[in-house]
Amino acid sequence: MIDKQWASATEAVADIPDGASLAVGGFGLSGNPIALIEALLAQGTSGLSVVSNNCGVDDWGLGVLLAARRIRKMTSSYVGENKEFERQFLTGELELELTPQGTLAEKLRAGGSGIAAFFTQTGVGTQVAEGGLPQRYNSDGTIAVASPAKDVRTFDVRGEPREFVLEDAITTDFSLVHALAGDRHGNLVFNKAARNFNPLAAMAGRVCIAQVERLVEPGELDPDRVHLPGVFVHRIVEVGPDIPKRIERRTVSAGSLAAEGA
Repeated sequence: MIDKQWASATEAVADIPDGASLAVGGFGLSGNPIALIEALLAQGTSGLSVVSNNCGVDDWGLGVLLAARRIRKMTSSYVGENKEFERQFLTGELELELTPQGTLAEKLRAGGSGIAAFFTQTGVGTQVAEGGLPQRYNSDGTIAVASPAKDVRTFDVRGEPREFVLEDAITTDFSLVHALAGDRHGNLVFNKAARNFNPLAAMAGRVCIAQVERLVEPGELDPDRVHLPGVFVHRIVEVGPDIPKRIERRTVSAGSLAAEGA
């Protein structure tokens, strides 16, 4: 019997060293492993290289690590909603590897599946393939580091030649994810939109740390409902159903606003 339960988020992230690479789940603020992020913030780990769809907002999610200057590099597909991210990137304090969203997802999945690289049509004919995307700026606004050109090859698809760009898979030292439920063997179930980058990030990490709202005994989860098998998960921490969850941008109808004001 393999019991992967850890007593607290603090203990679960305690051995993440300065300079580590992390794959972090979440899409916008949905499915952010906030308890693990805050534990990492509290212990002072710095120089992190983080792979995540985005970097939270200024005061939530990965944004709290960014504001504390703990992140050296981000690999992301979306970098809006965070003014501090913009400031650090444009002033040369933060390195950014901008990656198409579907490509980023597949890079994580491939890394977790033992696939070294893959060809995709996404990015062909753009700076994604041709190189030149700014990755780090100098303090004066000039480009210090630009993305390199990637290998592009032609394959026959349904009898037609098409160009594909070679993308390397991503693996990281650790991964941090959030799930609705899990058992002590590490099997995880995600809730709706939180089943976004979380399973993929989990797969890519050499050591996967999962926070779950509800921890159950092995056998209690319906096998047909398990979204990620425990083979990918190494540590699991129960954080409870009342863990804070933020909405990135609240949008309501005029009628709802009127009702709230009544």
